[in-house]
Amino acid sequence: MKSIKAAIFLIPCLCGIVLLSFCTHDSGGNYRAISIAKVTPRELQAPVYGEADQPARIAANGANDFAFRLSASLVKQSEGGNFVCSPYSVWLPLAALVNATNPQSKAALLTALGAPGITEADMNRASSRMLYDLTKLPNKGKDYYNPLKIANAVFVRNDVTLRKEFAQTFMDYYRGSSINVDFSSRDAADAVNRWASDNTNGLIKNLIVEFDPETVAAIANAIYFSNRWSREFQPESTKQDVFHSPAGESTAFYMLREGSGQIYFEDSKIQATSLQFESGGGMYIILPKSGTSNGAAEFLASMTNEYFNEIQMKAASTTGKLLLPRFSIENDIKNLKEVLEALGVPLFDPDSDPITALVENYTLYISDAIQRAVIKVDEKGTTAAAVTVLTMNATSGPPPEPPKPFEMICNKPFVFILYEQTYDGGSQILFTGIVNKP
Repeated sequence: MKSIKAAIFLIPCLCGIVLLSFCTHDSGGNYRAISIAKVTPRELQAPVYGEADQPARIAANGANDFAFRLSASLVKQSEGGNFVCSPYSVWLPLAALVNATNPQSKAALLTALGAPGITEADMNRASSRMLYDLTKLPNKGKDYYNPLKIANAVFVRNDVTLRKEFAQTFMDYYRGSSINVDFSSRDAADAVNRWASDNTNGLIKNLIVEFDPETVAAIANAIYFSNRWSREFQPESTKQDVFHSPAGESTAFYMLREGSGQIYFEDSKIQATSLQFESGGGMYIILPKSGTSNGAAEFLASMTNEYFNEIQMKAASTTGKLLLPRFSIENDIKNLKEVLEALGVPLFDPDSDPITALVENYTLYISDAIQRAVIKVDEKGTTAAAVTVLTMNATSGPPPEPPKPFEMICNKPFVFILYEQTYDGGSQILFTGIVNKP
């Protein structure tokens, strides 16, 4: 019986990389002969504005719902320190993995992603529409600079097979390309690192030191974002002052914005303002009114997509003054596996053989997950990055039942068959007979 090993890495980010890599071999150390499928992409699906697509809307809202549920779970582990994560780059590759998940786990995965009741085809169409909106921006003109770049790729060992159905879907709806590499060589790490650097404008380098030589494939997602404020802060107005943190008082450099045209919301719980980027979109800054030292963490842990929508709908342009500290945050999230399990992602149980349609003849499950994320905000704008690693192993299935003891008493007529092994005939029969009387 074959023994199977696999390892998969998922590395998603707001401005980062997603890697899923896995490996399989038989007990003799020989790899299965597989070849990569070559696919031709179709055009991304452009939303028809004014025409409702309810499943796509469910998926898009679900991505934001997932973002707040994931953030709520992770921030509880921040222990009063700074916190940053990238939920969308966890959601996006999991959405692609819907296509590789077995029927029993597919419904649970869709529910965990915030999109219960929609189909695999719905999720693919929704993801394609998102990518079109985020990367095509047809109304901006041909000279428009898009600060957001999204790239997907699957790196496959020269002698392994990505299922063609997954490869085609990955290309059509997630714009994922296919690249052959030799994971037993340093060249594979170099190839992935070059791809990561190229697709993040050099922001992420030397991501991979080396691959396990047993690695068969890696799925990669890179999202790069860097944008300037539409109304930059004036550096000469930045002043140093006290910041009251849960750990005690510290100092910070406060950027100043005052005057009209500021988007602002306030209710009994929070003050909120949206800082707009030069090419559209923005960043909401939310200040809880709670007097507790852990008020921000408590607020984020309670945040919902519905409340976020309310803030956006009720925010209005007004005159005011904002003092915002420059900040730069980096933190490691090492309990991502436990958090995703708690959120209902069904891809961690080896007994359920959850991922059945990514590679030929083997099933996989995610065995571990971590993330490192960074963000920098200053007078000019924002840059952010994150790396998430999910290791994935192949399932071996339940152990075979031991043979039951038997008792065979040949105290009545019995048959015999004498055979010899041959190349063409296998067990070639030479004699047969019956013993009626020994």
